[in-house]
Amino acid sequence: MEEKTISNSRRCYKQWLWFMVLFMSFSVIYVDAVWPMPQMISSSMARYTLNPREFIFQYSSGSSAQPGCSLLDSAFERYYPLIFTDYRKHKCLEISLESFSQLVYQDDFGEYFVNETEIEDFPRFQFRGILLDTSRHYLPLHAILKTLDAMSYNKFNVFHWHIVDDPSFPYQSSTFPDLSSKGAFHPLTHVYTQIDVKRVIAHARLRGIRVLAEFDSPGHTQSWGKGQPGLLTPCYKGTVPSGTFGPVNPANSSSYQFMTRLFKEVTSVFPDSYVHLGGDEVDFTCWKSNPDVRGFMLKMGFGTDYTKLESYYMENMVNITKGLNKTAIVWQDVFDYHEKIPVDTVLHIWKGSPGQIQQELSSITLAGYRVILAAPWYINHIDYGQDWEKYYTIQPLNFTGTEQQKTLVIGGEVCMWGEYVDATNLSPRLWPRASAAGERLWSDEKMTSSVIDAFPRLVDFRCRLLRYRVIVIMPNYFGYTPNVESLFTAVTKEK
Repeated sequence: MEEKTISNSRRCYKQWLWFMVLFMSFSVIYVDAVWPMPQMISSSMARYTLNPREFIFQYSSGSSAQPGCSLLDSAFERYYPLIFTDYRKHKCLEISLESFSQLVYQDDFGEYFVNETEIEDFPRFQFRGILLDTSRHYLPLHAILKTLDAMSYNKFNVFHWHIVDDPSFPYQSSTFPDLSSKGAFHPLTHVYTQIDVKRVIAHARLRGIRVLAEFDSPGHTQSWGKGQPGLLTPCYKGTVPSGTFGPVNPANSSSYQFMTRLFKEVTSVFPDSYVHLGGDEVDFTCWKSNPDVRGFMLKMGFGTDYTKLESYYMENMVNITKGLNKTAIVWQDVFDYHEKIPVDTVLHIWKGSPGQIQQELSSITLAGYRVILAAPWYINHIDYGQDWEKYYTIQPLNFTGTEQQKTLVIGGEVCMWGEYVDATNLSPRLWPRASAAGERLWSDEKMTSSVIDAFPRLVDFRCRLLRYRVIVIMPNYFGYTPNVESLFTAVTKEK
């Protein structure tokens, strides 16, 4: 998200694709466009035969990337068998690959072809994220790595890892090991070790994906309290403790000492320059019941306005991360409660009707904050029929504001919350529904405004995801295979 990174990415994506092929022959064939749609694509009807044994990519002489780049070398190894499904050994492959891989096709006799094509490409938004929730249902490592693969095919570039929450604390902390040993669903089988986290980060890096860790507080922390006594607020029934606990206790200095030590570890394990602090859905009931918290409110001059108490807590958390040279991302609640946060803090919109979302975008950007839009893309919710269409037709910049305000919308995110999602249904629920948001965040809006035009390309792309084994069709719990084609019934005339 730094300016230098954005500039380098734009230069890289704007490189022209030059295809060098051997053993060429000429004929005519129709070519489906790639997904997501490039900024500019021009194909002729001329096609060339590709010989997998002799096929090579070459760097453009003006390319900023040169041979020996580990990211590209890894990509070349991955993409060759995706392009040439019958071959595993190859020579050097050196160029931008995802779009090209979708241009290669086979005929009925097994020969490979590509049409003469020029592409100029770069992302519309710099932040194109997928959120996975690994607290409500633990996701095994292979499911996360598979999602990262699918993200790269769809040109998503941020994995938002909502790693802990109320139900469980699977992150294995070296500083506070009791957090997972007592807070995870199982202390051995349902945790992410430091080695697991490093593997996820390395896997993501080789696919051009950043890993954004979220440790949400002061709410959504019930699992934290199991391994860190004294962190959560004791709730009271009248004048006696009820035996239950609420959010992190913002009145105790020990809470901030704990958070400082924890985030010192988190920011060293997760190298991204951003960290997500949460800050949403804080229930004030327990704070209101606790006499010590009420006394702290009186001392601080907050009166009975508990939004001021949450503001106090979140301002401290943002300052902790700033002291660790990280920039905070927080949910929109932090802005809505008028909290004093640095102007470089990123706000994350997760709720509201379409009109409320537009108003939130206007208000946040008018205040000078950058914003990520997630509210329209909660795809853990399922509607009957082609619900991908509503995700496809979202217009992130459709709000009242200046052009300068609209530059502060840095992107969007698809959220897959885990109440009813685990490793058995994660991939078919994500893909290709998330692909619709992927194109909206990558492609030029004017070129991708028609659901009817998008439909055949998305159908074709879904077939590719099946071939890549991103989506695996399997019988459900009742023993029959679900009709996954219901996602792709005919587009109605009304559309």
